[in-house]
Amino acid sequence: MQFIEALKLRSKLLFLFLLVTIGLFSVGIIGALNIDSMKKNLDSLYFGSLVPVVELNKILQIYHGNITNTIYKAKNASISNSQVSSQIQNALMKVKYQWRSYESHFKRDGELQYVEYAASEIKDTNAYFENILLGILNGNELKNISIVNFEKQMEHIHSTIKKLINYEVEVAKYERKKFLKIYESVMLNVGIILLLVILGILIISFYVFKSIQDDHTKLEITTKKLQRANKKLENVSYTDVLTSLHNRRYFNFIYDRELKRAKRTKSYITFMMLDIDFFKQYNDTYGHIEGDFALKSVAKVLKDSLQRPSDYVFRLGGEEFGVILIDTDESNSAKLARDICDAIRGRKIKHETSTVNDYLTISIGIVCCIADEALNEDILISRADEMLYKAKDGGRDGYTITTNISESTTKVEEEKGA
Repeated sequence: MQFIEALKLRSKLLFLFLLVTIGLFSVGIIGALNIDSMKKNLDSLYFGSLVPVVELNKILQIYHGNITNTIYKAKNASISNSQVSSQIQNALMKVKYQWRSYESHFKRDGELQYVEYAASEIKDTNAYFENILLGILNGNELKNISIVNFEKQMEHIHSTIKKLINYEVEVAKYERKKFLKIYESVMLNVGIILLLVILGILIISFYVFKSIQDDHTKLEITTKKLQRANKKLENVSYTDVLTSLHNRRYFNFIYDRELKRAKRTKSYITFMMLDIDFFKQYNDTYGHIEGDFALKSVAKVLKDSLQRPSDYVFRLGGEEFGVILIDTDESNSAKLARDICDAIRGRKIKHETSTVNDYLTISIGIVCCIADEALNEDILISRADEMLYKAKDGGRDGYTITTNISESTTKVEEEKGA
């Protein structure tokens, strides 16, 4: 059933995907066609007006800049005849190049006649300067050049080219107005089509998404129920039912994780192994119900005494408990152990068959060290177990602590709790 529902959801999503794809594809084609049309108009505007104006202005600049300056310098005899000849020749070559480039652009029928006229005037002007060059070759003095004739020639060619520039500018203005009209029309059409497509997609998508949302809501509710169930199962699998402490399974996970972390950071790690003194005799004397109460009481003391996020308390089995402490040195670990012993004794749970005290007591074996890569994973547990037996052999109702994690020695530091 879930498989069929999943297929339905996928089909709806596929349909929506195809719909959006087709809509966007249509908009893309329309946009591409219109953008191409706009590009042609832009090309016409740019190459038909801007570049020609630049080229004509360059021709004017050559006439009024390079050639005029050269003539005036020659008139004043400030440059030699060879320099004059070279500079004028280079300038005329540039003029011819720019004019050929200008003529190569698209020309409308209405402007061809004036372009031909301007070409003949430029040709005559160039011929005027070529005659000057010929005179230089024949040894004529440049001082004898008539400035009046020269200025008339320059004024005439300036007027001719300026009229051509003004015409190109007017054409650009006309093309711009024409382009703006086409552009506005195209944008209006694209906007209308795009709006219709979007509205269509939105309307259909609304119903598709509504259906998907309904399915998603049902799936979300089911998922939350499943997550709650999984959480309960996880808690059950990691929690001791009687004491609500973490169980042996969770201890294995935390012990491995925290030991690796301590090795990485080269920090303190402490492991305590705790055992209720003469618990078998307690059960035999008071019964299992009271025995369970005693276990719960010990668990509560451990919870109340160890409340940092880095303190982990476990029931390892029977009357045996375990504690993992992170970033806690030897003195603080010993103080916590002493406080735990005092707190359990302070609850005054009657234990008549104990040979240590009239009340319930506990023995603790502790290993505290700075972890490094050489630290064996099993040594903390084995050394804590040794310390627990040392505490029991030393009279119980107390703790024994060591910082020696060597497997080849049994030397320990002992301290009997009060």
